[in-house]
Amino acid sequence: MPVPIIETCRKRKRKPKVYSLQRFGEDGFPIHRNGNFRDQIRVFLRDCAEVEDYDIRGMPVWCTLFSHETKSSLVPLYIVEENVIQSSEPYCDHCRCTGWSNHFVSKRKYHFIIPIDSEWSLPLEEDAFDFQTHALHGLIHCNGFGHLLCVNGMEGGSKYLCGREIVEFWDRICNSLGARMITVEDLAKKRDLELRLLYGVAYGHSWFGRWGYKFCRGSYGVTESDYENAIELLGSLELDQIECDFSELRQFKVIKQVIRYYREMSEGHLKTVRDLLRFMLIIKSHASPQKLLPTTPPLLTDSPHQKRSNRLLLKKSDVADNDKSPKYRNYSSVAANLGSRWPVRRLIFAAEVIVESLKEMKALKPNGMTRQDVRDSARLHIGDTGLLDYVLKSMHNVVVGDVLVRRYVDPITRILHYTIQELDDAMKAIEPKKEEAVVLEEITPLRIFTPLKAGADVYGDLLLLYTNLLLNYPESELVRSATQAILDSKHFVKEWPLWDDNNDKVLQFVCRINPSLIDLRSEQITELPPGELVTVPLQATVFDLKQAIEDTFRDTYCILSNFVVNEIEEVKEDMSLTESCSALTVRGHGIDLESKLKCQGGCDTWMVKCICRARDDDGERMISCDVCEVWQHTRCCGIDDSDTLPPLFVCSNCCEEFAEQQRKVLQPKYEFPSSENMFLIESADDFFGDQRCLGMIFPEETYLL
Repeated sequence: MPVPIIETCRKRKRKPKVYSLQRFGEDGFPIHRNGNFRDQIRVFLRDCAEVEDYDIRGMPVWCTLFSHETKSSLVPLYIVEENVIQSSEPYCDHCRCTGWSNHFVSKRKYHFIIPIDSEWSLPLEEDAFDFQTHALHGLIHCNGFGHLLCVNGMEGGSKYLCGREIVEFWDRICNSLGARMITVEDLAKKRDLELRLLYGVAYGHSWFGRWGYKFCRGSYGVTESDYENAIELLGSLELDQIECDFSELRQFKVIKQVIRYYREMSEGHLKTVRDLLRFMLIIKSHASPQKLLPTTPPLLTDSPHQKRSNRLLLKKSDVADNDKSPKYRNYSSVAANLGSRWPVRRLIFAAEVIVESLKEMKALKPNGMTRQDVRDSARLHIGDTGLLDYVLKSMHNVVVGDVLVRRYVDPITRILHYTIQELDDAMKAIEPKKEEAVVLEEITPLRIFTPLKAGADVYGDLLLLYTNLLLNYPESELVRSATQAILDSKHFVKEWPLWDDNNDKVLQFVCRINPSLIDLRSEQITELPPGELVTVPLQATVFDLKQAIEDTFRDTYCILSNFVVNEIEEVKEDMSLTESCSALTVRGHGIDLESKLKCQGGCDTWMVKCICRARDDDGERMISCDVCEVWQHTRCCGIDDSDTLPPLFVCSNCCEEFAEQQRKVLQPKYEFPSSENMFLIESADDFFGDQRCLGMIFPEETYLL
């Protein structure tokens, strides 16, 4: 089926415009970066896009077609204009998590979406903004600040576009349309490798760093200095010292072989981990796809037993004849006997979701998925991580639907993997209610990782070094902390120059509202909102400049719809004394300070004060103290991501304050031990009257607060 816009243009009796995907945005074609994003996007939609004959929740949709030069296919780019005032989600969570809570709420958002290949012939769905499966999803506010939300190349299931092509295309779009700053949450992975860690150590920047993205904000209180120091520490680890540190461990021999193999290949120029990883990545990029992704992976060897037919036969009589044979049971029977607090139907549903995740990735990961990858994939459909963890523990040698689920531990990385094998129709005949185990004969032996000669597979060597040197370095708290700091640094930003140095035909200014006109303290904002780019002709008067500032602010921000400029502090009566490309401070009236659509952080007043030094929402999981109502990271409070949140939580500060109050009342009769950890309380009774929680600290008669 053709792309829907082609049929729409046929009805309108005109030919759709098609641009080159690889050359769009180069040399100012089809539009040149000239001015601010707010104006540039309107020019683009008018000249380069066709409006669709449908909308999404009342929002207009445009489409632009691009031709892929090497794949002979048409790629649709959809642009959806979201009116913030009418939107059900006016605030931007991405702005808040990247430190832009102080930004004024802009009037419009523009979504740039390239669906996954299989949906190119279909119109966008109503909930398209919520999908994480798009090949590309970017969001830019009308003030030019935006976010790259989703990139899915070959690893994500695309048959035509790789991740590098998509990001390069997005980068050219942002440049052409006059974007100011674009953030990205870097969760990019290459199979089992976190690229922000691998590329950070090898190149000093994340995978997105090749397009100019730099550190924006770290989670769990990680600062830019922490991030840079961590990269320097890991990158400067000397290979000779690594061999010495691993000399007493069982991995020493294989790690030594890998290091010396690539050292000899480089003629001895490799001294540090940074040198080694960079050299290996260069080799990997120049290796042929057939060598990197063979049909039978070189790191895998079959069982020593002779390979049998793939056909599966059920022989119940063999159960008695061979007690040592592996036993496989239908998961519905297993779930019924677990005695879980979850209903059996939920356990079975979770198992089916896990199997679907394994099926989707089987082509890319024929040797199975790690437990963490399976869990992350299933979380897209099931939010209860406790349920997923419980089901994963019970999934070994079980039949779910038409597949057999098994697991094994990689002997090199010691990471648990899950794998599936499809069964024939005979397997489906197993009765779910039968309790006896059934032996499945003639199963292809499970292949496990065994180390081969260094250099046989570059990816395998990278995985070995990544797992042992970066994730599990022996007895080094410094290395462990540095690795965690890099993994906790997910938010990166690219900034484009604000000024057009070649444009000498206009005057450009950055105009900002005087902070005294805005009550920033009530919003718990410590930084001023960014200024707006205003452009006027060379012959403009002070009146013209005031008019241009009013038009810009009114068209961009919700609380400035009726803003009137009274004074420009740096400009009095003569424009000739004001240089172009300077910053101006504006005073005026008409600001709607009572509007709920004031700042992207929202109108709720809440406080973050975590022991990791975080003072604002960074997008990580948090919990609020039920006494002081201060938010903290669950990880910093000792609550694992897989754990459910307690109904009642009291932080360590409140516990210490309460203990201090009781000391003053009860001294010298009672002694109180110091409180170093917070209490995780399962009910209000635990806090106010249960001796199991507070009885070791407070006598029974002192429970009242």
